[in-house]
Amino acid sequence: MKFFKKSDIWVILMIIVLSGIGWGIYEFTFSKQPAKAEIYYYSELVETIDLDSGVEKTFSISQNPYVVFRLYEDGNIRFEESNCPDKICIKSGKHSRVGEHAACIPNGIILKIVPKKNYNKDDLDIVVSK
Repeated sequence: MKFFKKSDIWVILMIIVLSGIGWGIYEFTFSKQPAKAEIYYYSELVETIDLDSGVEKTFSISQNPYVVFRLYEDGNIRFEESNCPDKICIKSGKHSRVGEHAACIPNGIILKIVPKKNYNKDDLDIVVSK
């Protein structure tokens, strides 16, 4: 009994090629745009951070001071501290490219990297409720 057929290899190869093309299009068109970070607390936009400011700081939002963010001079932002039990948000690392997301689900906080220009705030992409 064969584990897979010759046609299966072609299907897998086509999936890999199409994925590579999709990644290339994203990499060379969308991810290099000037970006800003939006911080949401239970689907409400509470903070917008310019990632091109060249400022390094540590801050939190007033809705939950136990979740701390760190903005780096090079335009990266990350979750620095959190009082959630599993700390997955902290382990997600630095974010700076358009389209990246990180979330601290127990605290209802979402960090989203969006383009500075040509971004419609009415576009629905995620909703978090209590």
